[in-house]
Amino acid sequence: MIDWSAIDTVLLDMDGTLLDLHFDNVFWLSHLPRRYAEHHGLCPDDTCRQLHQRFNAIRGTLNWYCLDYWSRELALDIRLLKEEIQHLIAERPYAIHFLEQLGRAGKARILATNAHPRSLDLKLSLTGIGSHLDRIISSHQYRAPKESPLFWQALVEDTGLNPARTLFIDDSQTVLEAAQRFGIRHLLCIYQPDSQGTRHYEGPFQAIHHFDEILPLPLVAVALHHHG
Repeated sequence: MIDWSAIDTVLLDMDGTLLDLHFDNVFWLSHLPRRYAEHHGLCPDDTCRQLHQRFNAIRGTLNWYCLDYWSRELALDIRLLKEEIQHLIAERPYAIHFLEQLGRAGKARILATNAHPRSLDLKLSLTGIGSHLDRIISSHQYRAPKESPLFWQALVEDTGLNPARTLFIDDSQTVLEAAQRFGIRHLLCIYQPDSQGTRHYEGPFQAIHHFDEILPLPLVAVALHHHG
């Protein structure tokens, strides 16, 4: 599926790609609306509908991903509420192994996430992914989400990566389309970003279930193969 000799840099999304999207879905779809209703003394069902309308109204913008924005809008400490269900934060299968193999194969490993820095800190502190990444970039640093061409321009200027020799793995078709328009050549989607969810990807991009399907050969194996 992937010609690793054509790739120098691997860009990886976090939520739904390296980490199970189950945590985020539970948080935004049920935990936050329930706590918001409790806090403000509202009817849970109505609150849930109203909040989802508010979320969808700014979907794909930087504010949609911004903990500070939602903390202000909802008069709640969003980071604190995330900690209440932090036991659900988990790596997806083979994520660490994949990152280790990329390192052994000499590929640059860059996390490119829309997650807010305070959400990112929480997840890095609870999982093992951070120590297996060469760079960690939140779109908030560039003041533009991954859906925007401004993000990709800033990313290339900041990292010096070559779009033609970059593989980008994300669970969002919209984000993959933005990367494709910018010129990122190798693109992969995730079939089932939420391990407990029923949604499976059916779009135009190639997709994988788990990273064991695309593990690169370590350099030693490559060298032996050439000498064989």
